[in-house]
Amino acid sequence: MSNSERKKTIQSYGNIPVHIAIIMDGNGRWAKERNLNRISGHREGINSVREITRIAGEIGVQHLTLYTFSTENWKRPRLEVSALMKLLLGTIQGEIDSLHKNNVRFTTIGDLGDLPKDARRGIENGIEKTKNNTGLNLNLALSYGSRQEILRAIELIARDVQSGSISLEDITEETVMSHLYTADMPDPDVLIRTGGEFRISNFLLWQSAYTELYMTETYWPDFREQQLLEAIIEFQSRERRFGKVSEQLRKVK
Repeated sequence: MSNSERKKTIQSYGNIPVHIAIIMDGNGRWAKERNLNRISGHREGINSVREITRIAGEIGVQHLTLYTFSTENWKRPRLEVSALMKLLLGTIQGEIDSLHKNNVRFTTIGDLGDLPKDARRGIENGIEKTKNNTGLNLNLALSYGSRQEILRAIELIARDVQSGSISLEDITEETVMSHLYTADMPDPDVLIRTGGEFRISNFLLWQSAYTELYMTETYWPDFREQQLLEAIIEFQSRERRFGKVSEQLRKVK
């Protein structure tokens, strides 16, 4: 099946995921197998980001969240972290005009205060430039950890209770959700992990309670249009019951 045929299949189903989240894993192993340094793998991974962003926008995905740099990634060797920050800044500066031209809105989740000043400034400029765009929301998780995000939400809610703006009885799931970084986004419909690992690595733990998981052996630098379309077709073939049984869903239809 060609990619154009895959797109037609996806459109015929009509159940296009609103929000796709991706753990972009395998850059280092991709580079190692080619006797390249790890940064070369990250550079090639940027080409995958560019293509996946384009295809997601073309088929009507509304939100694309990419796990770009976790809180745990700060523990990597200092030289690699420094190179990654420079690569991040250079990529954003190089791509933001194209994103803006294509009506893509650029956002982030995570603690940007941890990032070097120049990287943070470049990110903030990109967010400001594209804030009124109405197409795909490209959302990068930077210095992000889901446990840390949930702890932050608990702290914010505790302060609200302490100040008297809400009571303990007022706290609901919606209260927690409104204090998460993703408060203005729907939960992911599908979470894709490349690189062959079978874990979600502290990524969108709360938001992924009913998310469909799709794991692939393909390293991120090799994950392109065909691989994304295949993942979406697989997603569309699944029955999402959200705790109900199949018969209940058929009655609703």
